[in-house]
Amino acid sequence: MNKLVSRALLAALGAVACATTTQAGTAYQNWSVDNYAIPKALGGLKGDPENGRKVAIDRARGNCLACHQMPIPEEEFHGTLAPPLVGVGSRYDEAQLRVRIVDIKQINPSSLMPSFYKHPDKLAHVSKDFAGKTVLTAQEVEDVVAYLKTLK
Repeated sequence: MNKLVSRALLAALGAVACATTTQAGTAYQNWSVDNYAIPKALGGLKGDPENGRKVAIDRARGNCLACHQMPIPEEEFHGTLAPPLVGVGSRYDEAQLRVRIVDIKQINPSSLMPSFYKHPDKLAHVSKDFAGKTVLTAQEVEDVVAYLKTLK
């Protein structure tokens, strides 16, 4: 990997790791993995695909474009380090998508992708400004899952 790509990846991952939209008072929703999937929606929430698209391309929240190519032509600079998300809704069901967003390490412990909804007490090397918070809220996770399901 050349130096430019390495720096871009580290900057993108750093931005994601430091970003948080967890609002004060939002309770953490427990989840469990079954057969490489999280079958139940976090907190029983229903996802909004339109908001999920916004979260996915927001460079301060989901920041999916940092590593993935996506069917979003109006956005520049799609990443090529991770699998393209074009057609991901045909390849995985909601439960399989959810585990990848919540904590990809459940499937691939060496993945560079951050865990967007790992229990805040189980994260290491977190700035005190972000301690006790998840990168995305439970609702945002469900919104991104709903959006990714539309990518057939």
